[in-house]
Amino acid sequence: LIYDSFAQYLVTEKGYDKDLLNLTSESLDFCCKGLVFDLEDGNFLKLAEDGTVLRASHGTKSMTSEEILETYGRREWKHFGAVSGMLSRSAKYYLYDNYFDLPGALLCARIVDTLDRHDKQKKYDFWKDMVAAIQHNYKISAFKENCGTYFPEVKNDPDKYLQRCPESVKKWLKQLKNAGKILLLITSSHSDYCRLLCEHIIGHDFEDFFDIVITNALKPGFFSHTPNQRPFRTLENDEEQEALLSLDKPGWYSQGNAIHLYELLKKMTGKLDPKVVYFGDSMHSDIFPARHYSNWETVFILEELLGDKVMVPAETESEPLEKKGKYERHLPKVPCSVSEQWGSFFVDSLPGLGNAEETLVSTWSCKCISTYSTIAIPSLEAIADLPLDYRFTRFSSNNSATAGYYPSPPRALLSPEESVPMK
Repeated sequence: LIYDSFAQYLVTEKGYDKDLLNLTSESLDFCCKGLVFDLEDGNFLKLAEDGTVLRASHGTKSMTSEEILETYGRREWKHFGAVSGMLSRSAKYYLYDNYFDLPGALLCARIVDTLDRHDKQKKYDFWKDMVAAIQHNYKISAFKENCGTYFPEVKNDPDKYLQRCPESVKKWLKQLKNAGKILLLITSSHSDYCRLLCEHIIGHDFEDFFDIVITNALKPGFFSHTPNQRPFRTLENDEEQEALLSLDKPGWYSQGNAIHLYELLKKMTGKLDPKVVYFGDSMHSDIFPARHYSNWETVFILEELLGDKVMVPAETESEPLEKKGKYERHLPKVPCSVSEQWGSFFVDSLPGLGNAEETLVSTWSCKCISTYSTIAIPSLEAIADLPLDYRFTRFSSNNSATAGYYPSPPRALLSPEESVPMK
């Protein structure tokens, strides 16, 4: 649906090739988190932790090791410094780091293919049209105006697109609240769309689960901007009202900034430095800014851990069922199998020349996980049945690059000696 929402606009409003509207399920293999799109060259890149290019494609077509070495050499990609500082997005590149964005990566790659068919280009400048397509479909008024392809379709058939929140997660949220924790929901979605999602996923009483709801938070700016740049606003019938000089009580707000929110949390908890644990699925919008600007604890929701097929080590098979975590009993279905074209999200081999031996290295995406998250989990369901005082091992303990993965590190990161034989 996200792919279609952009493609429809580009074909009907901007005159792009109609072929873009035909999408095969095989072509979705191109979608892989952690890719950087070099806007002017029309190339997608998978980077090593030191910024070397591990794999690349021009449009959807994979580049050979020789082409990569010829184009990029064995040195840091030219914009790596800016990307790795997670600076705001630039006119030179775009980082695809969450599932909501990913269909746009496939569309951009296919646009490069169609432009090349008509006339091989030196520099590509279609990105402005892509931004217009995003604006058209997701601007703040689009939900109310029934504009674009995305919102009307989700409103019309939410069951087709939304999975309901598991009972275990709802129970967990209630337990947290009963234990005296303050629960926040912070989303960049506008209030009307947020309400549709939450009512459908959690239920009509979803507001009872949270003390504070913040919509249109415009992350990562929520964390990086000052109160003057990004004040909180109240809402009336989903319309934003006047700017607030401070945040005085729990409730539902729009926009805002982490500084004023933290002042309210101090007041609500009566503590000088209340501890905040923030869950998110985007490194760029959630995990990096919450850690870097606010110094919050961060839990990275990383569905790639599901694609790794968590197996039960042979020697624990004899344990009675009630002793095992729910996670080991019935494994969830895998939404994110490894892309054939791009390989593992966590590691890859450096392109070798001729007979040179391949060297396995961590990807830049993988390095960011151990640097900016406290722990990484495949889903909230994976931890919902644990006792609230369960002690997780953090990434920072012994500077381990794998310690913070729960329930277990991706097998790609384990040395052969660490991999237990699986049944």
